[in-house]
Amino acid sequence: MSEQPSVFEKFPSGTLARLQRADQMWQALKENTRPLVESVQESAAPLGTTDWDVVVSGGTLGVPIAAILAQKQWRVAVLERGTVRGREQEWNISRSELQVLCELELLSPEELEEAIATEFNPVRISIRGGEDIWVRDILNVGVYPVTLIETCKQKFLQAGGKLLEEEPFAGVTVHPDGVEVKTKTGTTLKSRLLLDSMGHFSPIASQARQGKKPDGVCMVVGGCAQGFEKNESGDLFASFTPILNQCQYFWEAFPARDGRTTYLFTYMDADPRRFSLSFFLDEYLRLLPEYQNVDLEQLQWQRLLFGFFPSYRQSPIRYPWHRIAPIGDSSSTQSPLSFGGFGAMVRHLKRLSEGLDEALRCDALRHGDLAELHPYQPSLSVTWLFQQAMSVDLDGTDMDPDAINRLLRCVFAEMDRLGEKVLNPFLQDVVQFQPLSVALLQTTLRHPQVVREVIPQLGIETLLDWSRHYVGLGAYSGLYFLFKQFQGAIAELPPQQKYYFHRLLDAYCYGSGQDYYC
Repeated sequence: MSEQPSVFEKFPSGTLARLQRADQMWQALKENTRPLVESVQESAAPLGTTDWDVVVSGGTLGVPIAAILAQKQWRVAVLERGTVRGREQEWNISRSELQVLCELELLSPEELEEAIATEFNPVRISIRGGEDIWVRDILNVGVYPVTLIETCKQKFLQAGGKLLEEEPFAGVTVHPDGVEVKTKTGTTLKSRLLLDSMGHFSPIASQARQGKKPDGVCMVVGGCAQGFEKNESGDLFASFTPILNQCQYFWEAFPARDGRTTYLFTYMDADPRRFSLSFFLDEYLRLLPEYQNVDLEQLQWQRLLFGFFPSYRQSPIRYPWHRIAPIGDSSSTQSPLSFGGFGAMVRHLKRLSEGLDEALRCDALRHGDLAELHPYQPSLSVTWLFQQAMSVDLDGTDMDPDAINRLLRCVFAEMDRLGEKVLNPFLQDVVQFQPLSVALLQTTLRHPQVVREVIPQLGIETLLDWSRHYVGLGAYSGLYFLFKQFQGAIAELPPQQKYYFHRLLDAYCYGSGQDYYC
């Protein structure tokens, strides 16, 4: 930023230093100079006895699943490099998605209400040059992470779990009968299974990917401030500018317990020529007054946010080692359109907790067994085309500055015309074969010129690759309903065969987006 010290006087202390550290990480990712740490070793020697059934490394999004497993009477320990505490910034989600926390008896209905800080309606989709679309009950709840994580933490401790805070993960040795996890303070834990919940930049995930650069990145800046005009509605997806700086800018805005939160985000690759977080923050502050009809001088900033979220076409990731499984952002189960893993964590919490419980009971802990917890999901893979369609290639031909907005106007207008059954699942990152097919067909028939314009931007190779995922999405939809008919006939199967059948059914269910109805 051009005058960072004076600008940052308006923000909470330490913001400038955090921004500089984040930009250093972003630069290292773009240049692919991040050191590759070999944190996983293998040994042919038996470990012998184990003290734990599960060790979870990474507590903020790891403690909910740790609490569920502890409540199922497994011996569980959680490692956290700092203190297990949720952040101040609210997580936005739909209320219906939160009910799984009560279904799994992780939270009581009363505890869930305590964790909800804000609730508002409606939310808006606004694309430059188009008619606004208003929807209800979609991402209209703000969960206060401090309350949610603290409640889960206490449930974990009450169930007999052991919490090791200020214990950063150092490495793990995989033995035939267990894992030996070491922390940077010298603590050693012997366990049957290690769950990696250390996020996008997990050293284990990085080693598994062998330092591969991400295929796409969602860059986000934003903040929460007081001083806005009272507004009880939210913006789910907004765009009011043409392509700028080889990117299309998108906005979100939500009421918060201590002000109003606004985000600016964009999709890009990790090319070294891409701009910095500092530059993007300048753009946020430059455009925010126009977006929210507010004078920056009247805002009292509660916090400033910035980050970048890598995504990979090879997702979810399957670790090649026995007795180690990724969960949360480490596993890349979130859509490449999303820039937060809370929604994906909640969506997959039931599937993963039940799968891990079964795996522990029948000792299905080899890498082939655990890989079934992270199957190929066509519903996830098809979203890559949407991210690609909203990205601008630095080396591509000159694009019409309004090309992406024009495409989005047409697509959202058709989805809105087709009704909630088409629009609402998509807005919650759930892609299903029939709604997608109908939306694509109607867009092609009613706006053929727009579709023709986007083909050169995407490229034939990308479209052909996407086509196989689209076919897979349709196949998984049919296979889910077929295999579901046999669900009651597996009660007499041996435990390990039952484990594999359940994982197959989960793969077809989530891979076709049918979990939206469960």
